[in-house]
Amino acid sequence: MARSINYQAAASLLASAFMEAESDFAAGAPQPVPDALVAAADRLFSSNTQAYREVLIGCALARLLDDEIDIRLPYVNQGDAAYNGRTLDEQVVNPFLQEHEVPSSRGPFLSVFRRSVGFAPETREGLRDKPGFDALLVFLEHLRLADNATANAYLRYVLYGLVKLRDAAHIKLLHVQRLSVEQYETLIGGLLQVPSGGRLPVLLAIAMFQTLNKCFSLNWSIEWQGINVADRASDVGGDITIKAAEEIILAVEVTERVIDRARVLSTFSTKVLRHGISDYLFFFASAAPTPEARALARQYLGQGHDISFLPVKDWLVSTLGTIGPRCRAQLTVNFLAQLNSADVPVTLKLAWNDHIRRLLEPA
Repeated sequence: MARSINYQAAASLLASAFMEAESDFAAGAPQPVPDALVAAADRLFSSNTQAYREVLIGCALARLLDDEIDIRLPYVNQGDAAYNGRTLDEQVVNPFLQEHEVPSSRGPFLSVFRRSVGFAPETREGLRDKPGFDALLVFLEHLRLADNATANAYLRYVLYGLVKLRDAAHIKLLHVQRLSVEQYETLIGGLLQVPSGGRLPVLLAIAMFQTLNKCFSLNWSIEWQGINVADRASDVGGDITIKAAEEIILAVEVTERVIDRARVLSTFSTKVLRHGISDYLFFFASAAPTPEARALARQYLGQGHDISFLPVKDWLVSTLGTIGPRCRAQLTVNFLAQLNSADVPVTLKLAWNDHIRRLLEPA
């Protein structure tokens, strides 16, 4: 009788390994593997047979969950060491890849093979992509002989390749025609909780200023800089600078860091004075400014320089409540245009899609 698999445990293991692979990709540091596996993976990821990569994920999960499974035997009628590869794919691997928008096949990975074949050299004769299958066999042999820690590293290496494929793919952003203010509040609150290195609050703020400019014909010139670009190097007053006839009417800094007295002092000397800014606004996404920061801002007010602080979520939601449905729809259009930029990480685009799906789920 074939070995059974706990599919819930398999799904949990895959989700955990995928998160680790995403971290590896963000750091540009895949798990170290033997040169033979680097070459095999390169061949698998250049193959048009997506199912080979999915086979490898299923085999790695089976190997990690039960080291008595023979990962070369994916059909239950192949003996006591076999396992149900089709069910593992249908219940765990394929749904996970589809949910995370990883380029993958729509059908079960075993559909590219004749029924009841094993992952062995003799199987290659009936396949179209023989070099790809050979690469799969190389990887499976290493995986079969590895200890658990090494097998997990091999799985992460394969998933790293899938994350890389996804990053190169075009992610279609979900669009909704109309949301209520309450739905926007939920959506914005969720997006601001996504780790983004400060990108999402900045993109939301830019989209709102663009919306106000268009809806009320303000004739603003709205400029912004990339995330983590030094203000001094780019010679701008803030993350977002709003001008009217070349005059700065508002400079905005969107921050997830603590705003303390030292930061206000630095901002005043290096930005407000340098650019002659009379109105400077800190949007904060989490921690409120310290009392000392607020006290120093009040001192500068007496010198003719307004330095103000606002929670970015409160500003966005309050403004949405007063600009009407047409302009609320325009905000979505503007934000999606920002989010669709090539330099925005795929993970943030997926976060938008995930939050939209959750928002529209039936109660």
